[in-house]
Amino acid sequence: MRHTIRSARRLVVKVGSALVTNNGEGLDRAAIADWARQIAALRAEGREIVMVSSGAIAEGMQRLGWATRPAETHALQAAAAVGQMGLAQAYEGAFSQFGLKTAQILLTHADLADRLRYLNARTTLSTLLGLGVVPIINENDTVVTDEIKFGDNDTLGALVANLIEADALIILTDQKGLYTADPRKDPNATLISEGQAEDSAYEAMAGGAGTGISRGGMITKIRAAQRAASSGAHTLIASGRETDPLLRLATGEALGTLLYASSTPLAARKQWMADHLQLAGTLTLDNGAIKALMGGASLLPVGVVSVEGDFGRGAVVACCDPQGNEIARGLVNYDSTETRRIAHHGSGDIEALLGYVDEVELIHRDNLVVR
Repeated sequence: MRHTIRSARRLVVKVGSALVTNNGEGLDRAAIADWARQIAALRAEGREIVMVSSGAIAEGMQRLGWATRPAETHALQAAAAVGQMGLAQAYEGAFSQFGLKTAQILLTHADLADRLRYLNARTTLSTLLGLGVVPIINENDTVVTDEIKFGDNDTLGALVANLIEADALIILTDQKGLYTADPRKDPNATLISEGQAEDSAYEAMAGGAGTGISRGGMITKIRAAQRAASSGAHTLIASGRETDPLLRLATGEALGTLLYASSTPLAARKQWMADHLQLAGTLTLDNGAIKALMGGASLLPVGVVSVEGDFGRGAVVACCDPQGNEIARGLVNYDSTETRRIAHHGSGDIEALLGYVDEVELIHRDNLVVR
């Protein structure tokens, strides 16, 4: 499977706090400059690169003279606000040496849970990549709360890989890769070179965070690989302290651990819908519509028996059978008021009922996920 990485055109590169800050001693500008050099070489090959970088809180702690990571959210937010300045400056300076522009993007889970903000983030990233800019993404720790935080930048990296439909997620860490056991505790642990991302056995092999600066550990990297695999992205976990790790991984060299995606990739918007937790409304369908959806057809207004909820055009709604069981979900082409007007009517009646026709389908099959 390593050969597939050689042809990967869009990559997400995640680097952890231990690497960015040299285990909390402050920003490792030499390491940042080296990553910039490698990414510049990959860009010259025509590859698109998005970086997900930890380090804002760790840099803020160093600037504020804090030796240990605080537990209070407000203190973490303050450290992130201070550290983000230095982090952005370091990346901008490093990449400018190679004629590349960077862009800072700060995200929270709420940005990807809301359809409009999700699409805005996707469009912004696509535009930046088209302009030849290297986006530098971090969790927005200055406003994060327990309810909206990603929890670690490994998860953020996977979500970004899904967001932009990346071919691969590269996670650079302070470990050589995934071992059969925690190598810090078991001298007989051996490195796993390659495996299937969806294999649940790997979670049992993963240890915890390696430093007081890091939030994740190998377990979050395994889960990130599983999440990235759901959109068809392979995950590479390797030591960022190796010589030219990005260049070597991109050529397919057997460095670190490759956790490959074995499932058929879902379209990005369908993946977002499948993962969406907050549905805006519910459409109850008749048996004819259910049969049509199961056969791969679009949802037409005539098949809708009832409408629940107050939603706008483009919202994610559930499609249920008369017993309330969800059989699909999708992006609706009309708002809730309009949907109620055209429900159980033929598509030819839409103009007479609404005064216009936007789409003949209530939900197009390309915007549907059958459960």
